Amino acid sequence: MKKKGVSKKAVKRNTIGSKKIEAIKIIKKSSRVKTGVKNLDPLIQGGLKSSHINLVVGSAGSGKTIFAMQFLMEGLKAGESCIYITFEEKKEKLYHDMTVFGWNFDEYEKKKKLFYLEYNPEQVKSLIEEGGGTIDQIITEHKITRLVIDSVTSFSLLYQDELAKKEAGLALFGLINKWGCTAVLTSQATEIEDQLRGASLQFEADCIILLYHFKQKGERRRAIEILKMRGTNHTNKTMAIEIISQKGLVVFPNKVIDLKSNIN
Repeated sequence: MKKKGVSKKAVKRNTIGSKKIEAIKIIKKSSRVKTGVKNLDPLIQGGLKSSHINLVVGSAGSGKTIFAMQFLMEGLKAGESCIYITFEEKKEKLYHDMTVFGWNFDEYEKKKKLFYLEYNPEQVKSLIEEGGGTIDQIITEHKITRLVIDSVTSFSLLYQDELAKKEAGLALFGLINKWGCTAVLTSQATEIEDQLRGASLQFEADCIILLYHFKQKGERRRAIEILKMRGTNHTNKTMAIEIISQKGLVVFPNKVIDLKSNIN
């Protein structure tokens, strides 16, 4: 009597099936997520890398929150589910401010496509210790693909010790990686170079985008620079960027900025 076992055909089918699943995973991991920022995506091979953590660093008025909201709106328009976590912004004011760009976030929140969570830094600290808590549940149930934390600066101020700050940052990044969302985290910086030199998050982030707000001949201007973006052949230019009504942030790739000669 022949022993019953898995047939060669079945093994072949399973092998082919496994290869297909792995191929799908690779495609998903390497796919690009559009930022929604006009003229930026062509400069970074079509967008941010899927499931990567992107740190947007800039001073007050540089456009960090607009960048984050523009990123979310791009996903919402495409039918994606998104989550916005903030320590500072009040929902009613933020939503009202965004209407100047033609973005109605309240509409998407009512449809349960956008989830707005206002936490204080202590609550986020507890959230990390609990392994995700409420956010974990929302992301799983509603298949969240885009996540914004605006900003991580308040959270980092909870930790005086550099080692504790680094461990908390690693734990936060670990959670985001577990969720599998494409994430944009904003960070406040007065002097960007000094901020990055002492920041542990810069080593963990897959991408760092710098937003500048500088004075030139008595007038405030803005610029954008891609400091790093893993797995991406990106532009190395520092370019002009403007905040425009009904459009949001718009990059001007042909307007190269020399910050050393322009900043007063």
